Amino acid sequence: MFLRINPQAATLCMRFEGTDIIAAEGESVASALLAAGILAVRDTPVGSTSRAPFCLMGVCFDCLVEIDGVPNRQSCLTSVRDGMIITRQRGARAAP
Repeated sequence: MFLRINPQAATLCMRFEGTDIIAAEGESVASALLAAGILAVRDTPVGSTSRAPFCLMGVCFDCLVEIDGVPNRQSCLTSVRDGMIITRQRGARAAP
């Protein structure tokens, strides 16, 4: 279980897969999802196995999500914003 260091921080609301998530201002999307108990944020292109944020510093790319319609966003390097719409990254993104 993940806990916030400063539970009195200002909060905002984002949405993951249709569920509202309360996040602390200034935290990463990955941190907010982990604190909300959401572990799997993407499915791999080969095998469709679930992945969760791992390194939390932008190296492993296991935290890829779609944010506001833009795929392949690293949730560990993206700060939360009020009203964000986040969905699981399912496999490889579609070619343009």
